[in-house]
Amino acid sequence: MRIFVLISLCAILALTSCSISISAPATPNATPFFVTATLPPTSTPYAGAIAAPSATPVSSTSTTPSAASSGTPFSMTASPNCKDSAVLLQDVTIADGTNVPRGSKFTKTWQFKNNGQCPWNGYTIVFVSGDQMNSPLSVPVPPTAPGSTVNISVDLVAPTADGTYTGYFELHNANGIVLPIGIEKNFWVQITVGSAPTSAAPTAQDNGTPVSVPKGPASCKYTVSASYPDEIMSLINNARTQAGLKALTLNSRLAAAAQGHSIDMACYGLLSHSGSNGSTIGQRISAAGYPATFYEEIIYGGGYPQDAFNWWMNDPMHHAVIFDTRVTEIGVGYAYVADTAAGSYYTVDVGSQ
Repeated sequence: MRIFVLISLCAILALTSCSISISAPATPNATPFFVTATLPPTSTPYAGAIAAPSATPVSSTSTTPSAASSGTPFSMTASPNCKDSAVLLQDVTIADGTNVPRGSKFTKTWQFKNNGQCPWNGYTIVFVSGDQMNSPLSVPVPPTAPGSTVNISVDLVAPTADGTYTGYFELHNANGIVLPIGIEKNFWVQITVGSAPTSAAPTAQDNGTPVSVPKGPASCKYTVSASYPDEIMSLINNARTQAGLKALTLNSRLAAAAQGHSIDMACYGLLSHSGSNGSTIGQRISAAGYPATFYEEIIYGGGYPQDAFNWWMNDPMHHAVIFDTRVTEIGVGYAYVADTAAGSYYTVDVGSQ
């Protein structure tokens, strides 16, 4: 699962008419929505790496301090009206799309941070839908104090038939109430078994000629903008220049991937790094023909370009993407669909070759 992340599967909206315009909406939804960015890859390579199964059905570790280890006792009793919040920091093992041998056992581990005010005591992660892959229905989360991180692992078994498999989980508090991860209500494990199908990349050279952009479902009535992507790019590059960094170069293939994802989010009313078809950031960039050695993505729902940029700049994770020295190129997408939660949907893909 991609990271930053750190990421929602929303209900598909039934839309009825079809038209595409090249003008920006006059009054997009100005309400900002919490969104997530991708985390840079960890130092442990994922591709093809299968974690050895643990000796017990479920294993988990936590960095929660203890009175014995830190000398400062902490209370695991929630104070009245404390605010609960969680962030999925990274996939410790089994990145999205990892190829797993047929019928083999593997261990999926996620790392969360309790960035709220309530201690996690009696919390669980719960399998909710998709491919169960022998997952237990629930896994206990070790007691985790506010500000601490915790690793949670689930032992799984790959199916014996070739294909792509995804299992969805939720984080529940002690009362069984879902604890959102940003705007996301769930997180997932996604693997491929055997020879998974891959998208063919366009053969056209990146000479400024746009590659094909997904148009969304035929019934989708969406609006794009000729100016909003340029405004976002200018805001980002001005900030980088003021910080003494090189401006990012527009890449038509990254732009195609970003625009396609914005249309996809707008047409299906979702705000997530996972596409409506389960696609990952890397898969979309690859399908657009971009040979990335490193990439990141940030998204935003609602408002105008300046609203999106202000939100990213004031969030540490998104701020880090904007000023990342490892990226050299950029593509920006924007789409608008009325009667959706966000209205406006922004995508920024950055990378290097």
